[in-house]
Amino acid sequence: MKKVVVTGAKGFIGRHTLKNLRDRNFEIHAIVSENAPDINLKNCHWHLANLLDINQIKQLFEQIKPTHFLHFAWCYSMPGKYWQAEDNFLWVQASLAMLKQFQAQGGQRVVMSGTCAEYDWNYGYCSEFLTPKNPSSPYGICKNAMQEMLQSYAKLTNLSSAWGRIFLPYGPYEYVDRLVASVICSLLKGEPARCSHGRQMRDFLYAQDVADAFVALLESDVTGPVNIGSGQPIAIKDIVYKIGEQIKRSNLIQLGAIPEATNDTPLLVADVTRLSQEVRWFPKFDLDTGLEQTIIWWEKQLNLRN
Repeated sequence: MKKVVVTGAKGFIGRHTLKNLRDRNFEIHAIVSENAPDINLKNCHWHLANLLDINQIKQLFEQIKPTHFLHFAWCYSMPGKYWQAEDNFLWVQASLAMLKQFQAQGGQRVVMSGTCAEYDWNYGYCSEFLTPKNPSSPYGICKNAMQEMLQSYAKLTNLSSAWGRIFLPYGPYEYVDRLVASVICSLLKGEPARCSHGRQMRDFLYAQDVADAFVALLESDVTGPVNIGSGQPIAIKDIVYKIGEQIKRSNLIQLGAIPEATNDTPLLVADVTRLSQEVRWFPKFDLDTGLEQTIIWWEKQLNLRN
């Protein structure tokens, strides 16, 4: 029996992995830091644990003895705050402790989630083995450090490992202050959607696709860093207007209403060659369909749809 520990199982990406893992005949052990969500899934066992407590980590892995480990949990800081949070350094320690316990209990395959913030954004087009790493925030620095430790530890212990670098996910359960969610909620409420000039090119991928890519990576033999993105750059203003067209409130979009971030970059897109050719994974949702599903979900959250 394949047994997988999933941390961050109630989070934006982690929750979307569970059904796919179930369908691939995994016994799932989903770890949360507070009450389990209302997700009733066969072969999914929920565990309450503080993953910053090394004793709880040890007890958890000794009890479960997983064969696979899918690690999403990171800072508890509010979205937007985690970039500069001191907690990032605690999560490097916690992640390394979990990795060591997983290996000690006979674990076979681990995949951890990284970020496009590990790259030097001056290059725009990000390739796993060609683009320099030059993270500019504690979040990116700590993620990059964890990736290097994972790779070194896995080599030392003959553990199969991979690292999925997430670009710009969007979809149900996204934090409301992030771009796609913020624009959708503003327009659904009939309020102005205030944006920057919107000419920045970005790589967006629907959250369910991001999760499915991680599950495919977990089931593969591919090792090392793998970009998790669409590989298709789109201008922020274009995705904003796609949302406006679907909601039929494009007149409420205000480009240039807020200044561009000082550290913004004109282009950020993933080279997905490894994902498509080695993992052999491709997105199921195009941008229009993903936005449609996201809008429907937010309509329900805002009680605008039965």
